[in-house]
Amino acid sequence: MDGSFHVQQATAEPHRYLDRHLVTRDPDYLRHDCTFSSSHRRLRNTPQRHIMSRPHPALEQKTGKKPNILIFLLDDVGWMDPGFNGGGIAVGNDTPTMDRLAAGGLVLTSAYSTPSCSPTRATIHTGQNPLHHGLLAPPMYGMPGGLEGAVTLPMVLKQLGYVTQAVGKWHMGENQGSLPQNVGYDDFMGFLTVSDEYTEWRDIYFNPEIALSPARTRMMEAMPFNKHELHCTPADKTKCTDGRLIDLNYTKDLDHRWMDYSVAFIRRMKDSKAPFFLYHGTRGCHFDNYPSDQWAGRSRARTVYSDCMVEMDHVLGELVKTLEETGQAENTLVFFSSDNGPECEVPPAGRTAFRGCKGSSWEGGQRVPTFAYWKGMIAPRRSEGLFDLADLFNTGISLAGKPGAQVADFVPKTTYIDGIDQTGLLLADQGESARRSRPYFLLGYLAALRIDEFKYILTAELENGFFPRGYNGGFTGPIATSTGGAVTVNLYTDPQEDAGSGVRHLPMMTEIQATLQQYLRELVKYPPRLQGDFAPNNPPLYDLLPQLKAAAEKRAAAGPQVPPQ
Repeated sequence: MDGSFHVQQATAEPHRYLDRHLVTRDPDYLRHDCTFSSSHRRLRNTPQRHIMSRPHPALEQKTGKKPNILIFLLDDVGWMDPGFNGGGIAVGNDTPTMDRLAAGGLVLTSAYSTPSCSPTRATIHTGQNPLHHGLLAPPMYGMPGGLEGAVTLPMVLKQLGYVTQAVGKWHMGENQGSLPQNVGYDDFMGFLTVSDEYTEWRDIYFNPEIALSPARTRMMEAMPFNKHELHCTPADKTKCTDGRLIDLNYTKDLDHRWMDYSVAFIRRMKDSKAPFFLYHGTRGCHFDNYPSDQWAGRSRARTVYSDCMVEMDHVLGELVKTLEETGQAENTLVFFSSDNGPECEVPPAGRTAFRGCKGSSWEGGQRVPTFAYWKGMIAPRRSEGLFDLADLFNTGISLAGKPGAQVADFVPKTTYIDGIDQTGLLLADQGESARRSRPYFLLGYLAALRIDEFKYILTAELENGFFPRGYNGGFTGPIATSTGGAVTVNLYTDPQEDAGSGVRHLPMMTEIQATLQQYLRELVKYPPRLQGDFAPNNPPLYDLLPQLKAAAEKRAAAGPQVPPQ
């Protein structure tokens, strides 16, 4: 093996199913593990290449339809909250359903979200990182920004014959073009923004200066943001139908109402000839937590957060029980995760084994509890292979599409897809991740890059004691400081990211730097959407800032891109 490097570039084909960013010294990795053709999805090794020719078509022949897909997304739940990651009863959260499903499925110990809710939800729906889909921060109180103009997973699945249903928290834009019925969903029941937007200004404990002032309360009531539970269908693309006003009392009932709605949908789909895609986003366990009266005080910890955690375990259990009772469990992929790490600034909150919390580029902010369960299809095991929630886009299309289908069949050539098809990781008995590298984003920052167990930290938040400080929640204020120069850590030996040891990691640096440059080149070729400002002091993007802005403005002027028909 010589000392030359081989670069996987996304030039004319930005939708490939391999880790196209990785730069490696090992040509065998590229020759044997990264081959791609129109007749093969990206499956990392020989057993994985042929996995789609075994159980999946056989199951389709048995059931008469493609597999159902259920994404169950928690809110503000930390990596170590569920029992399957060492939490559970040890931290006052009884999570028997999560633990049972995880034990019967694939636990992904290195699965990653973005640092906050809206960017993660958009990443799941578009297969893009925040710089590419443009939703860098959660839009609050009627702010602009959302999925409008994007090609989404439910859009593609509808083309493939799926019935698409979204239930629960949306928070991917309140503008007309970003409403659920306009980005691929046949039906939506839930609210459009975020839990605390409905509660924080009503709660005397959190905001007495507003809640105890009739004038200020009237001011909040007059602001133009969603305040009701909504029902949305394509019958009216301009708006949704208002349901009940969401006040402090009704907030407690939302997760059970949404549970009942999803259960009813699953039951209706029992005799359908079409497969379904169900995206269920919970209100819990987002701060401020309001467990239902039925579950208040039921957790071992007896905190509102743990009570909500136990309640969410029950909600998941009811959905899975309905799949089993209706005979749909063996034809349904259940994917469980959280939208970001725990919100440590508003205790009581979730727990993580890592440094940092929600709104952080540290591991605690973006590494989330995740498993994939598919009765009889996914072998029970744990994997430390990298998984980005953007990979759900490619993987969902791979499972739903015809043999030989590619993401490029559904996405404009000018749209860059950051996700990678992880079908082989899920379905092969000893499947490996198709991903070796993963970037970390925070607002407009490319904050870090992970390759295998190594993390190259470019930008990080100032911390003061236990609580991260100086970045105002991580998504609404400036980043306080950088680490004073890039640092490389080994996440196996230093999961707290405390002691960078550059000398010991020098053998990795050429690979890391070349891979980082590959990401930057792709940002110029496939520029970010203009839904937020770039951080001018972002070290890796600083020199590229003029090019990025010019390319992004050119893209915006070109108007929406039409996907292939």
